[in-house]
Amino acid sequence: MQHPDRPWTAFYPAGARAEIAATAYRNLADMIRAVAETYGSNPAFTCCLPNGMNGTLSFAQVDEMSDALAVYLREVAGLKQGDRVAVQLPNGLSFPVAAFGVLKAGCVLVNVNPLYTADEMAKQFADAEPHALIIVDMFADKIPAATLGHPIPNIIVTRVAEFLPVLPRGIVGLVQKYWDQSVKPIDIAHTRLPEALAAGRAKAAQARIEVDAYHQSVTGDDVAVLQYTGGTTGVSKGAMLTHANLLVNMEQVMELLTGHLAKGREVALTALPMYHIFAFNVNLLGFWWLGARNILIPNPRPLTSLKRAFENYKITWMSGVNTLFNGLTNEIWFTDAPPRHLKFASAGGMALQSSVAEKWQRITGAPVIQGYGLTETSPVLTFEPLGKARPGSIGVPVPGTEIVCMDEDGQPVPQGEPGEIAARGPQIMKGYWRKPEETAKTMRGDWFLTGDIGVIDADGYIRIVDRKKDMVVVSGFNVYPNEVEDVLAAHPGVLEVAVIGVPDAGTGEAVAAYVVKSDPGITAETLRAYAKEHLTAYKVPKRVEFRDELPKSNVGKILRKDLRAEVLTQVAAE
Repeated sequence: MQHPDRPWTAFYPAGARAEIAATAYRNLADMIRAVAETYGSNPAFTCCLPNGMNGTLSFAQVDEMSDALAVYLREVAGLKQGDRVAVQLPNGLSFPVAAFGVLKAGCVLVNVNPLYTADEMAKQFADAEPHALIIVDMFADKIPAATLGHPIPNIIVTRVAEFLPVLPRGIVGLVQKYWDQSVKPIDIAHTRLPEALAAGRAKAAQARIEVDAYHQSVTGDDVAVLQYTGGTTGVSKGAMLTHANLLVNMEQVMELLTGHLAKGREVALTALPMYHIFAFNVNLLGFWWLGARNILIPNPRPLTSLKRAFENYKITWMSGVNTLFNGLTNEIWFTDAPPRHLKFASAGGMALQSSVAEKWQRITGAPVIQGYGLTETSPVLTFEPLGKARPGSIGVPVPGTEIVCMDEDGQPVPQGEPGEIAARGPQIMKGYWRKPEETAKTMRGDWFLTGDIGVIDADGYIRIVDRKKDMVVVSGFNVYPNEVEDVLAAHPGVLEVAVIGVPDAGTGEAVAAYVVKSDPGITAETLRAYAKEHLTAYKVPKRVEFRDELPKSNVGKILRKDLRAEVLTQVAAE
């Protein structure tokens, strides 16, 4: 039924709610517990390695393990309600145990990219001030440098193959230790995750602890997750996402899939990293709520890492970014034997190219639908109604969400005219952690300013026409030019530098650096190698070009927009 003030609700599935302002759960921990009691021994998470080796945890096992971790954090590590716990893990069976354990303890989860350099970790740790860190052993050697000056008192270390059966776990351990030497000695005091769980179980039995008491007073308005995002200023900011933000947004997305997903019967493929807000909310929380079996891929690169997962499991749903879908449709093994049980796939993180969507549907017989949102919006604001997609559109607002396009004065622009997309709804963040001035810049009353320029059709479909921010999106990951410029500018051979995004067939956009030398001898290879020491791989400039000068304003500010316009003109002429 169409909502009188929101014409886009006419495109919702039959029976879908137009308004979702609250959920039946007091907090995420309550939801996690209720779902586990419903689905019990059903398989919840399966970690599938590239060679097909795998391990599975049931809903009941994840529930029990996360209980044990919650007790460890509160009783052994001494954390209190509201304390932060950093989780720096790839997809694997440890991730849901860690995330759910933190939430059950009444603590705040801080998602950290496991590929971060020590420099990047240090910035996030300094801001979040976590009381504990749960990290995979492959990257634990970065901890001493990352915590210099702001130590983390409790370190818990896990493995990629944690909770897999003994044989595959042992094989992976031997390969990592002796073959590729990806696991280095850990020279800091730490506790292994299985040891932490054992200590938690022992404490719970000894003191007859009721885990639910830890989150009894946690409300929907309390912060559940600090999800870090950058900005055009280069300042790293932790978006404070509350329990209600995440619970409501999860239901908003699932509501638009009414009639297409069956509780307790779906098999989801999770190749996107769950530390990313889209996969965290939709894949981890949403498919737990649905009682689905979640097939976790620790690393989807190369794409052959997904082959055995598609062969061995009847995947009914998957999420990804444009580059993942594009890459799979160019893999012979995938096109020769596409998944036959797939109902649909969802895309986020970057624009879905129509040519990719068409090719995907032609090969798999299943559509790709895309959503739009930001870290600050938990993250989904719009979603394409299944079977009602429009080329170039990001869909319509999810239930309970209002979207307008505003001019520079904060006034709505005439219908059909471009303006900055502003949104309000129950999924909008509480604000930026300890940065009220940054929060004020993005909020106009209860409207959140996205920084994207869009156009809204008369019936509510939305198109993005430009990006106000200078952010570069590489395969769905955000790269902020100031951060890259700061690193390159620290090189003694660099006089000036400007970083922009340029079109790239493989990743959507690529990072390009334009440099004025102070040392005639430096090369592009030198600067890329230097950047790799300080930045995650996707932030390292793919292109480094040397210039005699950079475009500037009359006050000396480097004009990225002029540089971008010049480069785009060159690309168009090629």
